[in-house]
Amino acid sequence: MIPDNKHTGGPLFEALLYICEFHHYAVSPASLLSGLPLADNMLSPAVFHRAADRAKLASKILQRPLKQLNTALFPAILTLHDNKACIIHSIDHAQQQVSISYPELPASVITLPLAELDALYAGSVFYVRPKTDAADKINHFKLPAHLHWFWGVIKQNRSLYRDVLLAAIMINLFALAMPMFVMNVYDRVVPNLATHTLWILASGISLVLVADLVLKLLRHHFVDLAASKTDVMLSSAIMDKVLSMKLKYRPQSTGSFASIVQSFEFVRSFIGSLTIVALADFPFVLLYCVVIGMISLPLLAPILVGAFISLIYAYFAQRKLKFLSDESAKSVAERNATLIEALGSLETTKSNNVNADIQHSWEQLSLSCAHHSAKMRSVSASVSNVSAFIQQLAGVAVIIIGVYLLIDGNLTQGSLIAVYLLSSRALAPVSQATGLLAQFHYASSAYKQLDVLMAYPSEQNATRQTIDKPLLQGKIEFKNVSFSYQDSDVPSLQNVSFVIEPGEHVAILGRNGSGKSTLEKLILGLHDAEQGQVLIDGIDIRQLDINQVRNNIGYVPQDISLFRGTLRYNIELAAPPKSAEHFLNICNISGLNQLLSQHPAGFEMQVGEKGQNLSGGQKQIVSIARALYNDPPILLLDEPTAALDYSSEEAFRKQLGEFAESKTLLLITHRSPLLSLANRIIVMDNGKIIADGPKDTVMEALRQGRIMGNNA
Repeated sequence: MIPDNKHTGGPLFEALLYICEFHHYAVSPASLLSGLPLADNMLSPAVFHRAADRAKLASKILQRPLKQLNTALFPAILTLHDNKACIIHSIDHAQQQVSISYPELPASVITLPLAELDALYAGSVFYVRPKTDAADKINHFKLPAHLHWFWGVIKQNRSLYRDVLLAAIMINLFALAMPMFVMNVYDRVVPNLATHTLWILASGISLVLVADLVLKLLRHHFVDLAASKTDVMLSSAIMDKVLSMKLKYRPQSTGSFASIVQSFEFVRSFIGSLTIVALADFPFVLLYCVVIGMISLPLLAPILVGAFISLIYAYFAQRKLKFLSDESAKSVAERNATLIEALGSLETTKSNNVNADIQHSWEQLSLSCAHHSAKMRSVSASVSNVSAFIQQLAGVAVIIIGVYLLIDGNLTQGSLIAVYLLSSRALAPVSQATGLLAQFHYASSAYKQLDVLMAYPSEQNATRQTIDKPLLQGKIEFKNVSFSYQDSDVPSLQNVSFVIEPGEHVAILGRNGSGKSTLEKLILGLHDAEQGQVLIDGIDIRQLDINQVRNNIGYVPQDISLFRGTLRYNIELAAPPKSAEHFLNICNISGLNQLLSQHPAGFEMQVGEKGQNLSGGQKQIVSIARALYNDPPILLLDEPTAALDYSSEEAFRKQLGEFAESKTLLLITHRSPLLSLANRIIVMDNGKIIADGPKDTVMEALRQGRIMGNNA
């Protein structure tokens, strides 16, 4: 039986569950917390909004004194000292009293003096309300911008980008001050020897320069703040998608998949300070052109021609850059796939002497990456250099035309210098923008790959309401289930039907590839049946919260994966803490106590990456202990003793028989001793059930050869 998980998540989480119940929202506690970065197994204020959003609740945290709380938004959640919380129901300012309840017993409302609560209050209030129908309709029409994994995050930080834009407007307006200062000095101060005017102008330009400096520092701060917040939110969204996406959409190559995720670095660098500044400054090219035209229209011509030539050259260059960036991304993905594959199979590589083949593939792919990168740098450098050359040439043209206008008396000396300064300022954003083309195409290619990844459906459908069933009885039923793996022409399961009652022990036999392991993966919800239904306790598994289902299942897979960390961590993982007595009992059942007694670090021994510090048998024992640790009502064991010696297998068989007496057990095995744990046998071949019945009857039929097409 699974212990009650209600109080995991901490006071804030318990308070959130009460708010959900208050608004008649049926939620699964496991689904609200699944995948969230908990601090000491507790929901923190920083991620509270993410849990509330999963419950379809709008939330906002504010720093407010008790006297300024908005009673229209009650009940609300207050943070208290010592990491505690309470739910506030009402405030009576006349009587100086408040009605609150604590998350441990939310239905019990107590009345306290306002001063007493004020002494406990930590200063933060969480307003939590249902999302209105109107808001849902607005979000429906604004789905691409508001809920998009990238643009939605940018929109959430729009206030910071607004501040950057305001700072850019002021900085670019201040940029007009220096040319105007120079023009007035040459045209008014110098001819009239007006030193008093000079000092007034100097005082004014000094104030402008100081303000310009302050604004640039503030702009840099806001840009960095926006970039860092966006970076964290996007990284979190990408990792959440990677962990929650359905396995059928997982790319075949782990290296290529990792390369797609790592390509976010290009997106992150592109939305950094240089890009934001360039984009903010670019519209002000028109402002500088207007000012230049007001001073002297003929002097505007070389600037417009220079900007036009720069943009035309950049347009043709970007077509080449786009092709090269796409090819470079493919080469990098293939090289990463080769690297990860080689690192994951070093023993096989060395023992089969295939180092030369892998080295050759690596060098060829590295050469391709270097070739494409060199071409991109060359094209990008040409764009930057041509833009700089045109900017200088436009400055020379301004001086030449200005001199003729000066000779004809149509321009003053100060105006010529001012226009020259403004011409550099006008063409600078154009040069800067064209110089970012290569970076843009890297980021654009990465964005497209990530956009495809983020579009894959997740296991948890946010729009579908699931049934809250934290404790399962253990009944499993397949109704005409068929399933095929992606890119496979051969079905793994074909019209499979059976019923396993709670507490029944069933062994599944069959040759390799007959569909035995696929059955267990469908029960775990790792894949969805293409046809038919998988029912747990009489409910379609698609209606249940998949995290709750998995909390009720202990699973030992064929391919055992351990995580870098301690032995204790690999056994407990995400399960709620248990007593030391329970932990030792699990170690005794699985046979792990022998390993613990031999190592000085005991529970704290490091297993290494992927469990490389353990033998195959030891890793299997850890996997068994992990499956039993949560005391689940359903056990799915896929060749649980394949790597164990005879004595370890026999000891485990005896212990498991007593532990699993009242549990539903599905046992896949080719080892005859383990069949003593089963009272029923299902035989599979080519994805079909060819025999199903009491153990003795099926075994006798197998011995007599009356069941064909298997080697069980």
